[in-house]
Amino acid sequence: MATPIQFYFMSFLPYADLPEDHKELDSLWVDFPNTNYDPVKGKAFYERYLGEFELADRLGFDGLVVNEHHASIYSMMPAPNLIASALVHRTKNAKICVWGTPPNMEMPNRLAEEYGMLDVMSGGRLEIAFPLGTGMEYWTHPINPATARERSNESIEIILQAWTQPGPSSYEGDFYHYRYLNVWPTPFQKPHPKLYIVGSGSPESMDFAARHGLGYSVAFYPHKGHVEVNNQVRKLAKKYGHTLTDDQFPAGCMIYVAETDEQAEADFKEHLQYFFENNLRTTSKYLAPPGYMTLAKMRRRLEQAAAIHGGFDWDFLTKNFRIAAGSPDTIAKKLFTWSRELGASVVNCQAHLGDMPHWKTAKNLTLLAEEVFPRVREMEARDGKKTKKVKRAAKRRTKRKSAARK
Repeated sequence: MATPIQFYFMSFLPYADLPEDHKELDSLWVDFPNTNYDPVKGKAFYERYLGEFELADRLGFDGLVVNEHHASIYSMMPAPNLIASALVHRTKNAKICVWGTPPNMEMPNRLAEEYGMLDVMSGGRLEIAFPLGTGMEYWTHPINPATARERSNESIEIILQAWTQPGPSSYEGDFYHYRYLNVWPTPFQKPHPKLYIVGSGSPESMDFAARHGLGYSVAFYPHKGHVEVNNQVRKLAKKYGHTLTDDQFPAGCMIYVAETDEQAEADFKEHLQYFFENNLRTTSKYLAPPGYMTLAKMRRRLEQAAAIHGGFDWDFLTKNFRIAAGSPDTIAKKLFTWSRELGASVVNCQAHLGDMPHWKTAKNLTLLAEEVFPRVREMEARDGKKTKKVKRAAKRRTKRKSAARK
């Protein structure tokens, strides 16, 4: 029987105040001048976004997701652990999910300690995902993108060792050397919080997750490919002696709910367009720095770059990706169907995008919690009864065949 679906709320905390001439620029990442940032407006955005996380917690969302990006209007979270720390004391029930800091951009022992602090402070509400980071991040950090993956994997190995072996221990690697690996504090959850690898379907990231029995979260991937990736990670994990469960495969989706399908599309479309044309606008150069990915992966990434990083095609996006606007009935059916297709019981709702105003975000969160999630629960209950009925019937057939053979 499938694991009960959990619903998370993710917000990128964008800086949604662009200069009039911004459309003349090829990229709003890496080299977009920080003179365009107004800290007074930034403070107001932080207060607003933190309030929306609080609302999601009160409404009963199971998790709140923050992540990390640099030198971009896309996100005002260069240090998501600071946002997570604020959420520890502003929320009560939801998991606090840092998905996450590229571990090769921090000292791994310090990152292990910071996560330990957050888990203890929250009483065990922390979840963590380890991303490699976008190509754009490697233009703003002094890290060789050609060794980024190896450095990232080694960092994760160190963090796992720090949490699973009594300290002090030692570690000798290609990039890091610890005579005394002895993190304080250690996590509240033992041996550590739930962990995921964030990837884009590369064989290397899938193999690493499977080998360590970690969850796997695909970042913005087409329908069919996403299903294939999840299935492949499961198969690899079994080869390494791990059985992964549905709650180790978060499914990200961009969602907006209104009274009718027509109203939802009319309310959402302009903000989704803003997100793709502005928040994601960058160049092929910044997207794929030399050595960041294999040649085959680079070809696939650049093929879809026009549709994702700076382009907008509503029909293409809603057909090929988990993006939907609709009535509570429409969205409930989509969320349930997507969850079952992927074998993913964590649905990560990106319910605020681009320049969406607060009232629309609040409405979206409220309708999701009060109208959509109960409908999904009903679908789960019916599906569970149907599954039990099928299993009972199969059991009876097996008994009859056994009796006939005797």
